[in-house]
Amino acid sequence: MQVRAWNNGAHHRSGAGYGLKIRIADRDGLFDPEWTDILLTVPGEGEVTVSLSASFWRTCSELRSAALGRWLLRTGQAPWPQGTPPTLRLIHISDNRFAVEADTTHRLTHR
Repeated sequence: MQVRAWNNGAHHRSGAGYGLKIRIADRDGLFDPEWTDILLTVPGEGEVTVSLSASFWRTCSELRSAALGRWLLRTGQAPWPQGTPPTLRLIHISDNRFAVEADTTHRLTHR
């Protein structure tokens, strides 16, 4: 699935404050409300556990992780000009296991 990079407005060199914004339809179709976290393979960071907050299931469908932020920073995808976060691919492997990779073939338009 296509996702977009997300930042909470603070651009920490540690990677804190970064994540992935998941479309609500993708969240509802591929994520199980029973899950409290997912295992996410991030290039150069390995497999990391990303907690799913209660707000993830309501209105804030972001996967938040400093490991994602470090990867975005290391690969030059962050920080980005305001309003133009990079498009990424989130690959569902099985159960609560996912992998993220750059998506240079598409751009998403988010409102």
